Amino acid sequence: MAGEQTLKVTDGRTIAYAQDGNTSSSIVLLFFHGAFGVGEASHTSPVVAAKNIHYVAPTLPGWGNSSPVPASKPYHVALAEDTTALLNHLYPDDSTLKTLYVAGGSFGSVPAQMLYGAPFELFPLGQRIAGCLLLAPFSPFRYHSDYTRSMTLPNYISIGPPGQYIPFKLLQRTLVVGLRGKMKTQASAEKFIRGSLFDKMGESERGAFRRWSQGKGRTENEVVGNMAGNVMRSVARTWDGFMGLGDIMHSDWGFHPDALDAEHTTGRAVFIVGSAGDTMAPDAMAKWLAVTYPNAKLKLISGGHLASLLHLDVIMDEFLEGVQA
Repeated sequence: MAGEQTLKVTDGRTIAYAQDGNTSSSIVLLFFHGAFGVGEASHTSPVVAAKNIHYVAPTLPGWGNSSPVPASKPYHVALAEDTTALLNHLYPDDSTLKTLYVAGGSFGSVPAQMLYGAPFELFPLGQRIAGCLLLAPFSPFRYHSDYTRSMTLPNYISIGPPGQYIPFKLLQRTLVVGLRGKMKTQASAEKFIRGSLFDKMGESERGAFRRWSQGKGRTENEVVGNMAGNVMRSVARTWDGFMGLGDIMHSDWGFHPDALDAEHTTGRAVFIVGSAGDTMAPDAMAKWLAVTYPNAKLKLISGGHLASLLHLDVIMDEFLEGVQA
């Protein structure tokens, strides 16, 4: 079931997604990808099968084969509607969907948070959310006043204040010109992945990666090649997803993390994983989220932006054991 599938929704748009695990399970884990990614389920954690979970990985709007959000609709509203449509498609009898977990890595932590905090009148299935897993997460810039202090210059430029002040998305369009060639072929995309992630690993993290890849029976070249393929697929049809990143980060997410009511917090855990060496999603944001969300637990691990991937099986098991306790 790891191949991509698509769903046409009522407004004529398309939602792409992948799934794995027990597709008849009453327990669903929604996992949202990061920037330059697509929904993928070809290398799902074995914890998914062990816990009898239906793993669903949507491709976010404007990436890959998923249609962009209509200009007239806030992102968090469109996300809730798309997710409802997808879950209703997978579970026509919604009484068979008992428990929902939302999770995401890097930019994917943003839609995961949007669904976790969504008003139940907007996302009724949110009442079945039992937990939220955030890997290398971003905080809501609208409320995290010091978010820029921990950002690197490239991140500050690409998703920080400059993109909000320069009109007509001129900054984003300029960045696309510089990035397009890096994601056009398999070789150029692999070079981009290595330069962005693997070449920045310290010796300790390289050792952790080698142990992880050997345990998974995958070589570094295979991992990089798979990531590069997803990068190419993510922007093959449109760059709308990338163009909207900064706007989404700065937008109204539909709720304030420390103003959630009891129905949104009682028995609903938020498990946050950050790493001090992460220059893309600084651990200062993970720490802010941990003290702002009620019922939050913070786990700090060593390494950079890929650190949570190398510990994902342990993290997933710890998260699910905690919320199911």
